[in-house]
Amino acid sequence: MTGRVVVTASAIAAAVALAGCGLGAGKGTSGVTLTVTRDFGRVRIGAVSAQHVSGSETVMRMLERSFHVSTRYGGGFVQSIAGLSGTSSRHDWFYYVNGIEASLGAAGTAVHRGDRIWWDLHDWTATDSIPAVVGSFPEPFVHGTGGRRLPTTLACASDAEAACKRVAAEFHSIGVPAPTALIGTGSGSDSLAVVVGTWRDLHGELAATLIEHGPGSSGVYARFTGPGGGSIQLLNPAGQVVRTLGAGAGLIAATGQSQTGTVWMITGTDTAGVAAAAAALTPARLRDHFALAVHGRTDLPVPLEAGS
Repeated sequence: MTGRVVVTASAIAAAVALAGCGLGAGKGTSGVTLTVTRDFGRVRIGAVSAQHVSGSETVMRMLERSFHVSTRYGGGFVQSIAGLSGTSSRHDWFYYVNGIEASLGAAGTAVHRGDRIWWDLHDWTATDSIPAVVGSFPEPFVHGTGGRRLPTTLACASDAEAACKRVAAEFHSIGVPAPTALIGTGSGSDSLAVVVGTWRDLHGELAATLIEHGPGSSGVYARFTGPGGGSIQLLNPAGQVVRTLGAGAGLIAATGQSQTGTVWMITGTDTAGVAAAAAALTPARLRDHFALAVHGRTDLPVPLEAGS
């Protein structure tokens, strides 16, 4: 959950209840990182790593031990971190665990081995829900969600063979088996899907449909337009088009719904764009980005600032 001021009475009650109780002591876990940014990852405020955390650790407890934090609703919702607060002008704190939007308040979310916790203060004018982000890669593929690693499937279009091999090699390097499947098979809610192909190849996929409908449906601040998806429009935090890319442009983005699970799309306006996106599938190039457009050797994190 987030630090948003507008919440239901039942959500407030649940947050208060969770803030006042522990999750129970256990043997502890290791290898956890916590990152705090603002403006969709554009500005990094701080980051900490913990080689060992207690078995009763929650996202809220780890945050409060690492940064100065103020909360509301009995400690269940974050108001400010490191002196930076949400505002009435639709700027608030949101958090993700292993690149997936949290489904509970931070006080009720347990920390598991290898978790990458990411807090970001950003504008939610265009959408107050971003189901998944790419900036914690190689998560969620290595450690999954809720302490459970999920199987990964790799679906590739026939005209993206070289890009598919590059993506498969990257997954092999991080120790994640990724058997191939036909595009359109789907992954289901208990697995992760990675789909590789031009937008023309992917436009019938549910995840692609969500992206076509804009950030309010997908949480992705980019959309393909023109015949066969021959151009990519990059949006600002308000959902307005600020730049359009043509031939050779690619996109790495993640989205999903409860019935489909998390879907990563490595796509482009043409095969050159898909190849450029596949080459960008590395932890260094994706770090702290909600989604990444690429054009030649230029990386363009989206949403895009006006004038970029």
